[in-house]
Amino acid sequence: MVLAATPIGNMGDATERLIGLLHTADVVAAEDTRRLHRLVQALGVTVTGRVLSYHEHNEAEKTPELLELVRDGATLLMVTDAGMPSVSDPGYRLGGAAVAGGRGPPAVPGASAVRAALALSGLPTDRFCFEGFLPRKPGVRAGRLADLAAERRTMVFFEAPHRLEAMLRSLQQAFGSDRPAAVARELTKVHEQVVRGSLLELLQWAQDSEVRGEIAVVVAGAPEAAPSRPEDHVGEVTRLIDGGMRLKDAVAAVAADSRVSKRELYAAVIAAR
Repeated sequence: MVLAATPIGNMGDATERLIGLLHTADVVAAEDTRRLHRLVQALGVTVTGRVLSYHEHNEAEKTPELLELVRDGATLLMVTDAGMPSVSDPGYRLGGAAVAGGRGPPAVPGASAVRAALALSGLPTDRFCFEGFLPRKPGVRAGRLADLAAERRTMVFFEAPHRLEAMLRSLQQAFGSDRPAAVARELTKVHEQVVRGSLLELLQWAQDSEVRGEIAVVVAGAPEAAPSRPEDHVGEVTRLIDGGMRLKDAVAAVAADSRVSKRELYAAVIAAR
């Protein structure tokens, strides 16, 4: 079994390994057989093996059948419409079942919307997290974004064009209007476009534009909190003292929690008296 990435738009991004596997695999499991047909036509490849449909609606019933084919000696190639199987696409169930059975599948990497969007966003790329598609239900979505409000890493999301405006509004409400972000659409295709700005600016752009195509949204992580000053923690020390704690012990406890200098905090408490 092999999980192989397909181009996300530009057919020139197809790897030689993908082309070779499409031609030689005994079985090709495809998310959409019509899209597979268009892919091999564009690449000038002839699929000599059996083609099976494998998508989110039949994964559960098809997975045992595909695993049985592999156990019988067939070379199985798993592809989705664009990008790497199992990454916001079918394939996770099949790959997980193979790993559980001791047959961890190799991967054939290729074009990635996540990496391309990150590189073009202009935002920090040294640490990032991929969140895929946000939940559609407003309450569940708000909860997910609340969990991410303090996330320091750059975040990458996917979204459908007709839901982009609502998504950006949710991001603005959760992260603030000024949070830097970028919307990348139609990556590697003829009409590739990257729009950068604050979440408020991107929301206004989405409201004024007829947005189409595949979309990735990149959002900057939460900014570093401003370092606290000893003076900011005098009240905490005072409350501990009022509760019966000795000044020295109260200062030591608050300094440890707030990561400020014990000596400077002690001086600030004395100065405030």
